[in-house]
Amino acid sequence: MNIRRVNLDDTKDLLAIYSPYVIDTSISFEYEPPTEAEFRDRIESISTKYPYIVAEVDGEIVGYAYANVFKSRAAYDKSVETSIYLRKGNRRNGIGRKLYDKLEELLIEQGIVNMCACITTADEKDSKSDGASIEFHKKMGFEFVGEFKHIGYKFGKWYGVVWAQKTIGEIR
Repeated sequence: MNIRRVNLDDTKDLLAIYSPYVIDTSISFEYEPPTEAEFRDRIESISTKYPYIVAEVDGEIVGYAYANVFKSRAAYDKSVETSIYLRKGNRRNGIGRKLYDKLEELLIEQGIVNMCACITTADEKDSKSDGASIEFHKKMGFEFVGEFKHIGYKFGKWYGVVWAQKTIGEIR
C-alpha cells in the first residue's frame, strides 16, 4: 500500500468513493453528491492548507483522509476536523488506521494540537448508520467529548452526532 498526498487528478476516484456515503448512508449529511467540479474545488481549497492524503493498493485509490478547518475563528487554528472515507470492501483491513496514522504525523509536523471528528449516530443501528466510525475512532485513541441529538435529518429520520477529540500536540 502506498500513501501519498492528493492531486487534483484524483478527483474522479475520490468522488466515486465519497458518493455512496452520500447516497446510501447517514455518514455524510449531504443529500446529493457534489459535482466533479465542486468536489475538485473542495480538494483544492482544503489541500492548500491541510494534509489531504490517499491510499493506493496496486495503483488503485482505496481510501482517503484529510484535515480541515475546525472553526473559522483564529483561536481554533491549532485544531482541525478530520474525515476519512474508504472504498466499499476496504474497511477493517488496516487501511484506515494507516491513513489516520499518516494524517496524524503530518498534522503534528504542521503544529496542530487537536484532531476532532464529528461522527453520525442513530438511536438504533440501521442500514444507514452502522457505528463503525465510532469504533474506529475509539481504536485510534479519540476521546468522545460531546453529543448533539437529533441534529441532522436524512432518509426520513433524525440522526445525532458525537464529537471525538484526540490531542496530538503539546498543550502549553
